Amino acid sequence: MSAPDRRRALVLLSGGQDSATCLAWALARYAHVETIGFDYGQRHRAELDCRQRLRAGLQAMPWSGRLGPDHLLTVDVLAQLGGSAMTEEVAIAMQQDGLPNTFVPGRNLLFFTLAAALAYRRGLQVLVGGMSETDYSGYPDCRDNTLKALQVALSLGLDRPLTLETPLMWIDKAGTWALAHQLGGDALAELIRRDSHTCYLGQRDRLHDWGYGCGRCPACELRAQGWAQWAEKNRPACE
Repeated sequence: MSAPDRRRALVLLSGGQDSATCLAWALARYAHVETIGFDYGQRHRAELDCRQRLRAGLQAMPWSGRLGPDHLLTVDVLAQLGGSAMTEEVAIAMQQDGLPNTFVPGRNLLFFTLAAALAYRRGLQVLVGGMSETDYSGYPDCRDNTLKALQVALSLGLDRPLTLETPLMWIDKAGTWALAHQLGGDALAELIRRDSHTCYLGQRDRLHDWGYGCGRCPACELRAQGWAQWAEKNRPACE
């Protein structure tokens, strides 16, 4: 196991597949890793309920870095703004602007800004998020250019260099499963399968091959498709 980067990292941990994989990636890379989550009035708490199980499972695995404290912030102003299928009991649909109504305007911008403020207080130099342009719904605050610009703005605004890392930016869901297996083998893939949550409808009453969920919403479909592609291509060589 190589020596870890001595910088200290803060991972945006939602409780989903992507952020759990990013936490493992950070633990394999950085000497000290903390996590931050956000209760923003989302219509289901399934993801938030998964966060501590994921942390406990990852803490039990051997990593180069050490898992430090978790921080959970309440950001209910996003729910007050309304108009999203993530914060209101409305059907998932496309908006007139071409984006799905699961898009919460400004969410990632606000999350990274709050994470940067916490990082400033705690002496953390790297922010890690699970955003991707390869397998996503077109959210503009997930784009690489958006986050590069935000890195510059936050570093200037805090007068302190911050690095925003997005290890999933250019890989799809099959690649995300593969990265998890590469980082932590079957144990990590199984932890993420069972104890992370992606379903927009918050359903955890049935365990599929790819994890819990309704199996019908866009998030479940992406996750299931990625699992099937990874399992077909890579799983036999690992068993």
